[in-house]
Amino acid sequence: MAAVLSAITEHVHIAQTDLVNWTLVTDGDGVMLIDAGYPGQRDDVLDSVRQLGFGVDDVTAILLTHAHIDHLGSAIWFAKTHGTPVFCHADEVGHTKREYLEQASPADVVKHIWQPRWLKWTATLIANGGLDHSGIPTAAALTPDVASALPGAPVAVPTPGHTGGHCSFIVDGVLVGGDALVTGHPLIPRPGPQLLPALFNHDEAGCLRSLEALGRLDTDVLVPGHGPVWRGPIAEAVQEAIARHG
Repeated sequence: MAAVLSAITEHVHIAQTDLVNWTLVTDGDGVMLIDAGYPGQRDDVLDSVRQLGFGVDDVTAILLTHAHIDHLGSAIWFAKTHGTPVFCHADEVGHTKREYLEQASPADVVKHIWQPRWLKWTATLIANGGLDHSGIPTAAALTPDVASALPGAPVAVPTPGHTGGHCSFIVDGVLVGGDALVTGHPLIPRPGPQLLPALFNHDEAGCLRSLEALGRLDTDVLVPGHGPVWRGPIAEAVQEAIARHG
């Protein structure tokens, strides 16, 4: 499925696909991506930028919630080919550079491959470059000074757990939550606010602590890394996710 672009606010748009979402934040001069899909979704990412009236050279920066391949995929190309600055939380820089890798191993996934839902997802992942272990050598930590100069002046909300340096962001009153709190995923039978399956999380206890931190935020729009936009008090989404986790 091609990306479906929807306006959240005047300056914040979500590009939603069956596999993963990314966010576009505009100002008068350019556009910032928050996350960037799989490597194989680069054309969809570029098309979402063009739909907002911008070209590849107008992408002023890419901000990563975390460094899993479904979120940094096309950022590899942007950084290498166009020199686009890529930022993430300081604790995620090493992961983004691929000094180490925090993600489910193929062996973990193979245990579930007998299930049709997992088999289909794995095949689609591979087709979109999901086995690419490339890093982004130029990745840098997002500092307050850097953030203040980016479109929308994103405010970092550290949410470690899914990865060690996972970070959510508030921009224009919208919470861009990455994989700290999702509302759907090809592997999840029932939609709604929840954590991703445990095998994808580096630190499950950390995920729960980060959920509690998100629940204290004063926002009522969540753009998740997977699934549809959530509208309503974020505390309610968090309560639902914790209850589902058991």
